[in-house]
Amino acid sequence: MGFQIIGDSCCDYPYLEDDYSWLIRVPLTIELDGETFVDDKNLSSGMLISKMAASRNAPKSACPSPGSFLEAYECGKKDIYVVTLSDKLSGSYNSAVVAAKMFKDANPDKNIFVFSSKSAASGQIAICHKILELASSGMDFDEVVEQTLDFISELSTYFILETLDVFRKNGRLNHLQSIVTGALRIKLIMGGDETGNICVRGKALSMDRAIGKMAELIAERCKGLDMSNRKLYITQCKCPDRARTARDKIMEKVPFKSCDILKAGGISTIYANEGGMVIAF
Repeated sequence: MGFQIIGDSCCDYPYLEDDYSWLIRVPLTIELDGETFVDDKNLSSGMLISKMAASRNAPKSACPSPGSFLEAYECGKKDIYVVTLSDKLSGSYNSAVVAAKMFKDANPDKNIFVFSSKSAASGQIAICHKILELASSGMDFDEVVEQTLDFISELSTYFILETLDVFRKNGRLNHLQSIVTGALRIKLIMGGDETGNICVRGKALSMDRAIGKMAELIAERCKGLDMSNRKLYITQCKCPDRARTARDKIMEKVPFKSCDILKAGGISTIYANEGGMVIAF
């Protein structure tokens, strides 16, 4: 394989033992109450959830250094594709771009491109899979980049959270919003806009209703489109049964080719929290 796909650690892991050896992850770090956690495959999301619940503070993430990305780029491959968190959500993209310039200056015969996913979690994995499909076909580097950029421009991301606690702790919900949504147990259906920012798509009074509403929103988004060759991706945070329910409800309305269910890594966990899901297609 003459190419390598590299992502930051918000590229989530398969729930089952699918082979993702083709993907190198560069870890972000998470800070909470004076402790620092490296977001790699050894980080326990259950432990992180427990510490988050016990703390009055919101966890903070720190993007990888350019040096960490640069080390990953030294993989010996001619074509390197890099997928990061949305540049609107993290400094990971900028760090990867700085490292790519350094790498290209030292290796002018190599090809490298950094994609801002304009998404996160399952959205990043959707992009990585698209690159894998295109590059494995023998397509040349520039064409892979062009088609992947087109794919990102069409990518949709939705998420539902069981709790908005992290958003309250980090100030993204004001006090009144926090009281109202908490008291009424309102579930917000959120998503990424065309620039990669987060916006509210809908709301419901229970998780079951929120999943049904999200399926309707996805069906509306896909209306008139042929999705039979497109995959659905769902990141779940400690709720695989809920993810399967969401998969079934969505695929009843939209005939996606298949669905990959993923388990949240550390970065996805600190935002989705237990019971949260991120859906991309």
